[in-house]
Amino acid sequence: MPGEPNRKWHSWLPYLFLLIAALSRWPGLFPPNFSAFYGLAFCAGAFFPRRVRWWLPLGTLVATDIALNFYYQTVSALQLVNYAAYALIILLGTRFNHRSRFLGLLAGGLLGAILFYLLTNTASWLSNPEYPKDLAGWILALTKGTSGYPPTFEFFRNTLMSGGLFTALFAGALKLTEAPEPASEKEPAPEEEPEGEEAPEEAPA
Repeated sequence: MPGEPNRKWHSWLPYLFLLIAALSRWPGLFPPNFSAFYGLAFCAGAFFPRRVRWWLPLGTLVATDIALNFYYQTVSALQLVNYAAYALIILLGTRFNHRSRFLGLLAGGLLGAILFYLLTNTASWLSNPEYPKDLAGWILALTKGTSGYPPTFEFFRNTLMSGGLFTALFAGALKLTEAPEPASEKEPAPEEEPEGEEAPEEAPA
């Protein structure tokens, strides 16, 4: 049947994306905050079936976090903020679907990456005693960060770049492999003229 290979690819792509996102967290593979999970979370909300759109990406995230915690031998309470931020990106993705334009999906993925950056760095500002708890301290947390670490603005650049890149890759692949829409759904059916209506009689002169 025409389109059958596309449908098979379309059904397997979410699991391929999960594997790519998990591998993207391999230590040292990408720069800090450069991750496929921003794009994955957004596209899960937009494209994945309802029964898996939440637990599949978040479950993969938790599993990779457990592995990374063993590797780095550290556990941070801020990981809960990360999960909340990814859940927010999934929720944002649910405002889109396969009918959405590609540029709209790309913009949504970038917005999700920005929300992740703002939420997680605000949590860091609130929890880190090095930051003054005022507007200047919050801006410091969003731009320069603390001493001994790269500027947080570099992390934002990596977040934004990877969010846009992987959203474009995932959304593009899903839209290219989706089954063609039936013509009956693309064009509205013509309105039927009501039956039994007679032409109005002309008024007598």
